[in-house]
Amino acid sequence: MSDVCFSSDRVPHVGIFDSGVGGLSILRALLRACPQARFSYVADTAYAPYGQRAPQDIHARSVHLTQHLFDQGVDCVVVACNTATTQAIDMLRQAFPHRPFVGVEPGIKPAAAASRSGRVGVMATPGTLASARFEALVQRHAAHCAVTRVPCPGLASAIEAGLPNAEVEALLDVFCQPLRAAQVDTVALGCTHYPFVADRVAARLGPAVRIVDTAEAVARRTRSVLGLPVTAEGGPTSTDAQRCMLFTTADAAALRQQTHSLLGADVWSVQKISEVLAH
Repeated sequence: MSDVCFSSDRVPHVGIFDSGVGGLSILRALLRACPQARFSYVADTAYAPYGQRAPQDIHARSVHLTQHLFDQGVDCVVVACNTATTQAIDMLRQAFPHRPFVGVEPGIKPAAAASRSGRVGVMATPGTLASARFEALVQRHAAHCAVTRVPCPGLASAIEAGLPNAEVEALLDVFCQPLRAAQVDTVALGCTHYPFVADRVAARLGPAVRIVDTAEAVARRTRSVLGLPVTAEGGPTSTDAQRCMLFTTADAAALRQQTHSLLGADVWSVQKISEVLAH
């Protein structure tokens, strides 16, 4: 699908979905990069996490959420979930051939480019690491590197439960150990939930290890797809009350609280939508 352009009086409308609150890290970057746009975000919390679900389930959820966003009138959809991107974005592009999509993938390319030693780590869900799309990324951009793949089952769910969180700390102790053992100097965060604990990962790995998050790159790509000019960046403030509409397949009050906790924003409207797949 080709990029789209808007007249000066047309407000672009961006749709975003994730299995839960992880995609808020992408929304945070989009708010800064695209101050001209408004946003609709869907958290499929009733089905979180996607990382341990079967591909056919992720396909079905992705179609359902994408259709909901197009029903809201969005101009493009950001698949703000690494697992949904690796498992379903090609299928979504076939199902909605005249609509633009932006995906989120682990930052293998920038991590490999930044590594001085050629030892790169990737923290991601089991579903992302098992996908053919992920393996193709490694072969394309990091074939010359020693890539330590660390599946992190349970970490996204623990982050969903809220921060700070003793379970998150315990899981990070476990998942960072193989990265230290491999002496990596660069780590790609392969789940949109993980930027919310990037400081905790960095504390365990030390100042010599670079943490790579692709949220800013996703935001720049979305801006390009929409044909928006580069302007002064904004952020989530009280003036954004009409800019963002949040939807969830679980509890609206919980999403409102998580949004406040993770982004410092508590002015957005949140609605619960049906978790039942349309037939």
